[in-house]
Amino acid sequence: MIKICVAGALGKMGKRIIELASLEKDFEIASAFDLPEFSGKLISIASGSAPVKEIVLGKLPEEEIAKADVLIDFTRPDASTAHVEIASKLNKGIVIGTTGLSPSQENVLKKCAETIPIVYAPNMSVGVNLLFKLVREVAEVLGLDYNVEIVEIHHNQKKDSPSGTALRLAKEVAQGLNLSGEKVFVYGREGLVGPRNKEEIGILAVRGGDVVGEHSVYFIGQGERLQLTHIAHSRDNFARGALRASRFVSKAQPGLYDMMDVLGLK
Repeated sequence: MIKICVAGALGKMGKRIIELASLEKDFEIASAFDLPEFSGKLISIASGSAPVKEIVLGKLPEEEIAKADVLIDFTRPDASTAHVEIASKLNKGIVIGTTGLSPSQENVLKKCAETIPIVYAPNMSVGVNLLFKLVREVAEVLGLDYNVEIVEIHHNQKKDSPSGTALRLAKEVAQGLNLSGEKVFVYGREGLVGPRNKEEIGILAVRGGDVVGEHSVYFIGQGERLQLTHIAHSRDNFARGALRASRFVSKAQPGLYDMMDVLGLK
């Protein structure tokens, strides 16, 4: 039995992770927490014909994380970073789905990964992680004769832009083309920008409505265009991916992993 603690338990992802975990035989929801002002709040979970289970949200992250084997965190960059440091002190594995971490915050993860296993992924969908692999392979084959543009669409409440998934797609393409990463990224275009540099990787973010997530990568050549698209119908695929990552972390050695490690796609 894998005991999990869910940070951000009142968020859309946190709630769904708790609900889906309650349906799995190998998970026990040992604890959960959100912002301090919500401590003591009850979360009711209905699991099939079983009696309704209630979880009381804790107040102190240290106390709640200590009760579990694995922490699942879909919160904010600053909160996730703090939780990683706590998990490291407590020798607990952690799954992080938070996006928008700065380079310095990612360095905290790398440091803590020397002592605990961490799965850190901008998108935990199986399909998206397969897309990461595919776009790199396509870029390697097509080369710089094809211009690459990435378009991502999300709901109007999303805080970071472009999405972490779009940035990861761009990094995979850059590696496939042997380009120097973020130096070639172009975030939208405005004004007299001149002809397109063939080494550019364009990234455009669209926000509106309740779109869960859509990512398209265009390889545009002379006379033809190849388009690879992933569309998320619900958040369940992200939540299931987080649970799959939790199983991986519960058995892994210290290190910084992503979903491609979890899925064996590397």
